Amino acid sequence: MSLPEKSRPGAARLLRLAMLSGFAAAAVLAAGCQVRPLYSNAPLSPGSQSGAQAELSSIAVKPVSTRYAQQVRNHLIFALNGGAQRTDAPAYSLDLGVSELVESAAVVQVATDQDQPTAGTVTLTANYTLTDAKTGKTIASGKRSIASAFDRPSQEFATYRAQIDAENRAARELAELLRLALAQDLARAR
Repeated sequence: MSLPEKSRPGAARLLRLAMLSGFAAAAVLAAGCQVRPLYSNAPLSPGSQSGAQAELSSIAVKPVSTRYAQQVRNHLIFALNGGAQRTDAPAYSLDLGVSELVESAAVVQVATDQDQPTAGTVTLTANYTLTDAKTGKTIASGKRSIASAFDRPSQEFATYRAQIDAENRAARELAELLRLALAQDLARAR
């Protein structure tokens, strides 16, 4: 057996100094963080006179052309306005483009010689551009997407109906993602 070496007092002091400086740096970084309640009615940006819901309800969503895009638009308008009537003079305009991708997610061997897909995925992707209605200046733009899975039974109508239901689920979720993204964009724009 041997006796343990005495630790050098300089190394312990150096380690303690490094730990204290690390804690101080973390405290300085944490002081710059901002946390706000998700559903509060506080203004999205400092100096704004209106609350978050009033700013979001001042966004007018332009018309779209496809069924699934219309589903996203309808859910988004409801989410932005909270079910209330839209404003007559919107402060912002939202150009929304929605695309769809339907894929087979799983293929299994059935009793025949052909493989049939038994599961599918609907992916809705939204590209958006938020502009100031008065100046026409682009405030923000972005892209969000959401996927929704569905079963593909052997009956053709059941498969079609399952795909439509998956599109509707994806549209609701995509509208909620867009509402949150627009709130972040408005908070950042000021």
